[in-house]
Amino acid sequence: MTDDDGETTEQATDTRGAPSRLGRVLLGVGLAAQASEDFRDMEDTIEYADSAGVPAPDLAAPFASGMMVAAGAGIALWRAPRLATGAAVAFLTVVTATMHDFWNAEEDDKSGERLAFFGNLAMLGGALVFLREAFK
Repeated sequence: MTDDDGETTEQATDTRGAPSRLGRVLLGVGLAAQASEDFRDMEDTIEYADSAGVPAPDLAAPFASGMMVAAGAGIALWRAPRLATGAAVAFLTVVTATMHDFWNAEEDDKSGERLAFFGNLAMLGGALVFLREAFK
């Protein structure tokens, strides 16, 4: 069966239902890889979360990192896209503003926090685009 563009109905549905495969894979793998780095040095991740005033950092940090690995995989594979992109948006919204508040950082830390803030902001933008696509 073909549609008006000459594509099979199956191809047309797949193309419309799953936005940019390369974009999804790059964003998803980037999110998952970044979160997996937190697992490699969870002690420092917990300490960093504690220094930012995160409640129960010994529970919150591993949970958040695990959520981002799952969200990244979900985005890359476009599985449960509403849940995956929603989790990424929620995480990045909170973490970007609270953990990387370069405007409050000490002078020695400002540059690194600014870089992390704008990197997260870019990933948040991508996640928002895919969140919108997930609800189409």
